[in-house]
Amino acid sequence: MKLTVSKLNRFLLFKLPSAFICGVRVKEIDAHQCVVSVKHRWINQNPFNSMYFAVQAMAAELSTGALVMYQIQKSGKKISMLVANNKGNFTKKATGRITFTCNDGYLIEKAIQGTIATGEGQTFWMKSIGTDEKGIQVSEMDFEWSVRVK
Repeated sequence: MKLTVSKLNRFLLFKLPSAFICGVRVKEIDAHQCVVSVKHRWINQNPFNSMYFAVQAMAAELSTGALVMYQIQKSGKKISMLVANNKGNFTKKATGRITFTCNDGYLIEKAIQGTIATGEGQTFWMKSIGTDEKGIQVSEMDFEWSVRVK
């Protein structure tokens, strides 16, 4: 079964309902890039009339995690995945539609090959950049992922 945008958004509905309710949606995915979008609404706002940081973190994490899932599925092996660490930087109020893009798909292939070859867990950092409708960066999030053959 190939991982597609519609399958990932259905996954959100059933496995990550808080992200789904807040409006987080996958827009594009391929082996090297994932794009996730979320619109500032009443349900995901903070007291300062912008998007709550945790909603931004959900969307950013999904843009990296969907790529990890994509590459694991492509490998055909049973591999576990886990966020080991994260850090974020918020540079502007997040209002309107915010799009998170991760272009680090190439990092995952190397880590998966490493864990398959050695049986040891592998860790790697992935970056997701959040931009508003004008293309201005509002946040940058980094996630350290750990993968290991089961």
